[in-house]
Amino acid sequence: MPEPFPDDWERALVVVAHPDDVEYGCAAAVAAWTAAGRDVRYVLATSGEAGIAGLPPEAAGPLREREQRASAAVVGVPVVEFLGHPDGRLTEGLDLRRSLAAAIRRHRPELVVTMHWGETWTPPEVAPAYWNSADHRALGRSVLDAVGDAANEWIFPELADPEPWRGVRWTAVSTPVGVTHAVDVTAVVDLAVASLAEHRRYLEALSDDPVEEQARRQVERATPADDAGRRLAGFRLYAG
Repeated sequence: MPEPFPDDWERALVVVAHPDDVEYGCAAAVAAWTAAGRDVRYVLATSGEAGIAGLPPEAAGPLREREQRASAAVVGVPVVEFLGHPDGRLTEGLDLRRSLAAAIRRHRPELVVTMHWGETWTPPEVAPAYWNSADHRALGRSVLDAVGDAANEWIFPELADPEPWRGVRWTAVSTPVGVTHAVDVTAVVDLAVASLAEHRRYLEALSDDPVEEQARRQVERATPADDAGRRLAGFRLYAG
């Protein structure tokens, strides 16, 4: 049984690869946190410009940024930052770590939240497995490294401003496997559904099913019910 999620923090930074990544995973937890008065902000490595079949990147990028800002507003997140890395071509390396460390220093969170970076979305024993994307794998691992980079003035000395930030107490990975801690999101599931539904053009390109139906299916998949009927958003928690 997962442990309750820590509540000894006031500001969180959610760092993901693409527009919709938060909403496919942990937007329900974000809604619960902002309802409790916590400061939550989003940083996205890319603008998701390669994410809609038939829509050129120069059109898709601005559209997906608008959808992401509208989606964030639904769950009470006023700050959304895009780092401008190329969609579909994120690589785990110094450039990505540097820009993520700089973002952590700018926003100065006590909690950093990122996305599932395992090879598959399913446990190893489940077949057939669902392969995770290269961007997701690179982003999640780089965020964990960047938390340490943000605290160390000697790793990226060119980042003299903003100054190092050593205040991250927890790093949480929103994940369907290996969950250690969970947030009760029963009261905010509808907000999470509405947040994902703001990615309307993206979802319309994925399926002919109504957008709201797609959104509800995904949110319910991401927040499975426990034996008591509570819906839980699961995380794997790391210290610092």
